[in-house]
Amino acid sequence: MSETVDVVLIGGGIMSATLGTLLKELQPDWKIVAFERQGEVAQESSNAWNNAGTGHAALCELNYMPDAEDPSKAVQINEQFQQSRQLWASLIAKGVLDEPSTFISATPHMTFVRGEKDVAYLKRRYETLKQQPLFAGIEYSEDSRVINQWAPLLMQKRRKSDEPFAATRTPSGTDVDFGALTRQLFDHLTGNGAELRLNHEVKTLKRQKDGTWLVKYRGKVGQTPGEVRARFVFVGAGGWAIKLLQASKIKEIRGYGVFPIGGQFLKTTNPELVAAHRAKVYSQAAVGAPPMSVPHLDARMVDGEGSLMFGPFATFSPKFLKNGSLLDIVTQVRAHNLGSMLKVGATNLDLVKYLVSELLKSRKKKLDSLREFMPTAKDEDWELIQAGQRAQVMKGGKLQFGTEVVSSADGSIAGLLGASPGASTAATIMLNVLKNCFADRIGEWEPKLRELIPTYGDFLNDDPAKAEASTAATAEALRITA
Repeated sequence: MSETVDVVLIGGGIMSATLGTLLKELQPDWKIVAFERQGEVAQESSNAWNNAGTGHAALCELNYMPDAEDPSKAVQINEQFQQSRQLWASLIAKGVLDEPSTFISATPHMTFVRGEKDVAYLKRRYETLKQQPLFAGIEYSEDSRVINQWAPLLMQKRRKSDEPFAATRTPSGTDVDFGALTRQLFDHLTGNGAELRLNHEVKTLKRQKDGTWLVKYRGKVGQTPGEVRARFVFVGAGGWAIKLLQASKIKEIRGYGVFPIGGQFLKTTNPELVAAHRAKVYSQAAVGAPPMSVPHLDARMVDGEGSLMFGPFATFSPKFLKNGSLLDIVTQVRAHNLGSMLKVGATNLDLVKYLVSELLKSRKKKLDSLREFMPTAKDEDWELIQAGQRAQVMKGGKLQFGTEVVSSADGSIAGLLGASPGASTAATIMLNVLKNCFADRIGEWEPKLRELIPTYGDFLNDDPAKAEASTAATAEALRITA
């Protein structure tokens, strides 16, 4: 007879870590088992070098606000990041997380654009956002002297006469080491009764007559098989999630497919450059580029060491994970999603053209792209590193650039598909999993959830006083006051 547990988490990333932590706080008596196919947690999308570490709050990311007069999406993303901040602050106070500096640091968020069209757009965006309570403190300038004070590397040897340029800056932005955060959350879970099985890959999921799930897995060392029954299963396995959700045969996964897009960054640890640039600077995406390919020059702090990253440069691999299979993109095909996937290919020719141009881009051309941001960049200071794989959702003939939770009608299984904004909004995404999958318990859990996330259920942007008080309180708790 298989062992029965309350919760199985598949995947050792920030999503599983966040959900597991919430459930451990809400139901400390529940037995939780997590499976990770690699030898450590946070080795794919949550790894610090596989993402830009931006605390996504729509402060600098233009793709969250394509219409300069419509702030709704930007406000929504910011609201979600505030919930993550509040959760982290609460977990620090409870001793679940270590000192804030081990995973988060104050890093201003900037947007820098060139050309009359983009300058006009950025100014309209600024005029719209400065009226929103959650974007209080945003600054705008077309003055090279001001922008030089904000980010000197952008302006050195840049001539104003070449073309107009402009920038916005929000001092309250952050850099987040999601790898460190994930490891700390799992350390707490395993220290409080949860079990983490590394080097174990879940192979199949089968619903049983009693409503539980039979989870069959195999140890990568010795190929030892095993199985466990779970009352609830969460699939937080990045691009691998679609495979496992398809294996579960829940009807809700019908029609879904994913398209993998990889990336590279240029990275430097030159102390002089790191000291000169303490910001995350985003710009406009190229025509056809997916939102996650917006060019940005980012200050990073990973394991206490500062660095700069520029990119990303799109790459292509049929794998859904960096450590996936070359057959991933083919083995996901089903009769119910083939038509949708073919339509995506036919209607996204700009994306195809963009990916081809990126694949043909030499190291020299990548450095030339960097020099458009940073005119004084020297080849010898920068190295190319491979970032993570992102599996973008395909559904209904459309390529979607967000995250989407797919859950069964009975709430016994849920999985996460997609990428951006991802890790930054993990708290909100996992709260939605709780609401969808534990509807019979969410009411009794609400008081505890309000302890962890004081503004749970509220919209901060609707109340300027509450927005100011809440963001100030979490900034102090996380020690990220600029």
